[in-house]
Amino acid sequence: MTGDVDTLDDAAEVFASARKRLFGIAYRMLGSAAEAEDVVQETWVRWQTTDRSVVLNPQAFLTTAATRLAINVLQSARSRRETYIGPWLPEPVDTSDDPTLGAERAEALDVAVLVLLEKLTPTERAAYVLREAFDYGYPEIAQIVGVSPTATRQLVSRARKHLASERRNEVSPTARQDLLAAFLAAARVGDIARLERLFAEDVVTRADSNGRAKHVARVAVQGRNKVARVLSSFAEIFWAGITTRPIEVNGAEGFAMERDGELVGVLSATVSDQGVHELMWQMSPEKMEPLRRAWADQATPEAGAGETTPEPPATARS
Repeated sequence: MTGDVDTLDDAAEVFASARKRLFGIAYRMLGSAAEAEDVVQETWVRWQTTDRSVVLNPQAFLTTAATRLAINVLQSARSRRETYIGPWLPEPVDTSDDPTLGAERAEALDVAVLVLLEKLTPTERAAYVLREAFDYGYPEIAQIVGVSPTATRQLVSRARKHLASERRNEVSPTARQDLLAAFLAAARVGDIARLERLFAEDVVTRADSNGRAKHVARVAVQGRNKVARVLSSFAEIFWAGITTRPIEVNGAEGFAMERDGELVGVLSATVSDQGVHELMWQMSPEKMEPLRRAWADQATPEAGAGETTPEPPATARS
């Protein structure tokens, strides 16, 4: 009996060491913290119930299981999103403590990049995430996604080209902060002329609420004048009672929107030397809930919360 407990303890320790990486892979593939957590939990179940004596490389086993589970979820999620009301945006995640979210690099974590990744096939997305964010070799990726190394290189190459064609020139952090502060000031009062001066010509605004939020457009709006006029028309009602503060989400500065002390949304933006290119408003109550819970946990830590040893899912401790 003692041997069985020791074996499960060993399994839990191995899993705990991989947990952040597994979540980081799944989140980048799915754009959903809740779905990524489900993938991590299912990966633990598979690890717990498999014959671990024949597993030569536990980390490779866990990565392969999580990636393939995420591919399956992504394939089914695409059909569900066909009935989604309005634009779809990823769930925001707090990266203030872990800027790369369990990865070698913060690649494929930015909200705008996650939106672009939606246009890739599930296998392309998996290959790109494993290569660019986690620095896996092509032979390793090939085994994980079940294609040849040559095909893996082609998958990553296609993904890189697609994302490169959509990306903008970066600006300094200070210039970005100044531009976003100016935008918020103009948006609050609905100043069309000031907004137009801050926008790039092809600016687009997307609000994700799945039809749950009032006074937000249910379609993506594009173009300097159109976006300025839409934001102006909603300004008085939308911003009533809303306070904003800078937060770090998905590896970049965004803005938390709060009403009566409650987090109601997160604004992310893409800017360049041409101005604001993208405004992404996450207003879905369901998608905001994981971030609300995370903030609540940070604000009211339980006894013993100072311990830093990573823990496996609850199923490992039951």
